[in-house]
Amino acid sequence: MSNPENSTFYLQSQKGRITIANSNSGEFNLPEIEPLLLDDEVLPRAPSSPSFRVLGVNMRIVDNKKVHNTGRYKNTNLIVRRNKEFIIDIRFDRPFNIMEDTVEVEFLIGSSPDVNRGTYITVSFGKDKGDMIWRCRVLNTNGNEVTVGITPDTGCIVGRFRTFVAIVRGLAKQRTPKNPDTDVYVLFNPWDSADQVYMSKESDRQEYVLNDVGVIFNGEINNMSSRPWNYGQFEKGVLDACLLVLDSGKVPLVYRGNVTEVVRQGSALMNSQDDDGVLVGNWSGDYAIGTSPTAWTGSPEILLKYAREDAVPVCFAQCWVYAGVMNTFLRCLGIPARVITNYNSAHDNNGNLKTDIMLDEDGKVNRSRTRDSVWNYHCWNEVYMKRTDLPQKFSGWQVVDSTPQETSDGLYRCGPTSVTAIKEGELSYPFDGKFVFAELNSDVVYHQIDKYGKTKILHVDTTYVGKRVVTKLINSNQYEDVTSTYKYPEGSKSDKQAMQMAESRGVPSREYDDPGEAGVDIQLQANTIKVGEDFKLTMHINNQTSKRCTINATITGSVVFYTGVTSTTVKQETRQATVEAWKTENLLIDVRATEYMAHLVEQSNLLFVVNGRIQETGVTLTRMRVVTLRPPELTILVSGSPQVGKDFTVIVEFRNLFNFALEDVQLRLDSPGLIQTKFKSYKQILPGGVLQYTESITPLNPGKRVLIAGLDCARLRQVTNQLEIDILAV
Repeated sequence: MSNPENSTFYLQSQKGRITIANSNSGEFNLPEIEPLLLDDEVLPRAPSSPSFRVLGVNMRIVDNKKVHNTGRYKNTNLIVRRNKEFIIDIRFDRPFNIMEDTVEVEFLIGSSPDVNRGTYITVSFGKDKGDMIWRCRVLNTNGNEVTVGITPDTGCIVGRFRTFVAIVRGLAKQRTPKNPDTDVYVLFNPWDSADQVYMSKESDRQEYVLNDVGVIFNGEINNMSSRPWNYGQFEKGVLDACLLVLDSGKVPLVYRGNVTEVVRQGSALMNSQDDDGVLVGNWSGDYAIGTSPTAWTGSPEILLKYAREDAVPVCFAQCWVYAGVMNTFLRCLGIPARVITNYNSAHDNNGNLKTDIMLDEDGKVNRSRTRDSVWNYHCWNEVYMKRTDLPQKFSGWQVVDSTPQETSDGLYRCGPTSVTAIKEGELSYPFDGKFVFAELNSDVVYHQIDKYGKTKILHVDTTYVGKRVVTKLINSNQYEDVTSTYKYPEGSKSDKQAMQMAESRGVPSREYDDPGEAGVDIQLQANTIKVGEDFKLTMHINNQTSKRCTINATITGSVVFYTGVTSTTVKQETRQATVEAWKTENLLIDVRATEYMAHLVEQSNLLFVVNGRIQETGVTLTRMRVVTLRPPELTILVSGSPQVGKDFTVIVEFRNLFNFALEDVQLRLDSPGLIQTKFKSYKQILPGGVLQYTESITPLNPGKRVLIAGLDCARLRQVTNQLEIDILAV
């Protein structure tokens, strides 16, 4: 058997002339005839006409892909999973003699293949068999053909390996020439209990690894909504694009077998903040030089654009876009993943578990003095994995967030951090537990600034943040509430113990000047409202004392971004109410479309803050409520019964019900496994006008598919819809 330490390329590595390989796309061309001698030995003359040659290699792509759960990848090469045997046929020019012949199958990744780094793998069969990291066995011999089973190591590098078959003869070996058709992609393996990403339930694997379409929840806690998203991890070119992400980030190949490292590096590389990653974040409302975050319908369009333009970051993204593309990246590589939405998510700039909202004397949010914010919702990812660097109980779901908010070890990234550790307040473990804990557990502290610039605490709300945490339910587009996996019930004994643990791990304790017990509760309520409608805001006042009370309240309404940053003030009203002991009163505040329509920003959110003072006691109380206005409908219709090999028609329709024209409208139609993203632009849609887009589609495969449509323009965002269809077999 050959000794790889004697090969030319390995000697280069030994002599220090090769740096650590960090690109899967780089290649090293092995010689077809290679001597197996050290530098000071005499080179033998290579055999001019060897009597034993390889005539062909059959990678059994269809059969292997089926066994490895990779058959849906639109890629002509073999794609396998770690620690799972795949079978190939090798055809020789004469029968194989197990007592005399030695055959090696070599797998190389990157431009500097190195045995010690796991980038040069050799398996062998026949006369001489040495130590092998990957396993190999002869399954069958039939004339001149040998069937071999090869099993990649459980911890091997994930990526694209080049494959060579070499015959060892005397002091030389002759290998097959480079052939891209025999390249093998190796992925993580959630089906194998020895793999770091193993999931025991098949239903979980179907959802979190193999499902290529989903919904991402948004809106606000009292009016939850969702948008469809095409993950498209199996679409043509997406796997190579995901490997390019790691290459462009110069992630060393030796790290790519460790899922913790891949996930952490991926979190940084989804954003372009400091490493020219995939997506440029933009929350300004101005998307003239790119695509509005709300216009995207899925990940393939973004990843393929990134790959096509040589890793130039794609414009633009916000949290759900980062989470959607990250989900594709993870599932594509075989890592179980899902998108999480945290409603009322705190962005705590100084890590003190206090979200400080600064109000002027008239009750308006002081934008210049308010640095912290509470997002209506924030999306991140969870990945399912063994944390070999942590105690066993902290394995399972891990938070990973690629939205660039704060740096971690010098880069804009977050995680992976154990969900269980967050719940228990165990925040000293890697990575970024304190930041995630603050997103879920910060107190909202309302301060009032007087005319002299002095501040006082008006009210502390300990339950507003992290109100509900959800993800897509398996086999459904409804949500699954996973709040209990992140936190104990507010105020419970376990919650207090978790908070004490967090404080012992370095989280500041929260102490406030007591603003006084109000004894009165105020809640703001509103029904589901469409953009452009008048509506009534209800202030529900509950007197929980034995005495009558009189409340003077100022209600301020502002247009607000989903990140909690306020824009124009559109409403301010002062009201008074007298409430008898143990009674409730409702005050109705009229909000007219003419007040807010001209000032709306993307996602159409209004923030109402009520600042009340009880006359009898002088105690103040403050509440806030976000109202998300629902966009108009976008309809998707299908003509006929879709069938393999036969055209059917999809019609996307939208009616402009506003009294103003919609300018520079973008329309997208998407469907993983059916079509690539279709894009159409319209200069304007006049008031009362109807947009109708028609697309003819010819299905190639039967099964359920999801059509996703999205309409977007500066005056109207988040207009999406989806339709599930069943493609019939011939």
